[in-house]
Amino acid sequence: MEQTQQMNVNIAPEVASGKYSNLAIIGHSATEFVLDFAALLPGAKGAQVQSRVILAPEHAKRLLAALQDNIQKYEQQFGTIQLNNASQKNAIPLAFGGEA
Repeated sequence: MEQTQQMNVNIAPEVASGKYSNLAIIGHSATEFVLDFAALLPGAKGAQVQSRVILAPEHAKRLLAALQDNIQKYEQQFGTIQLNNASQKNAIPLAFGGEA
């Protein structure tokens, strides 16, 4: 019989409001994945990194599975998420993706 574990998670008020990001740059080494979440805004000379998250490979794979599960649930409730079309292929991406 599998037991359910509960964990209390606290969030500081200055973190609770979050950071806006429309670009993610992902890199990795043998021991870690680095996720830089950035905001690329109209008229800006470049993207500004808002937050950096460093994960062990095992946790990165768990994050991938959790995102896949949540996207599936989202699409069941709200419909398919549409990605940029092919005509915008060479445009600066305003979506998550990429590799550093």
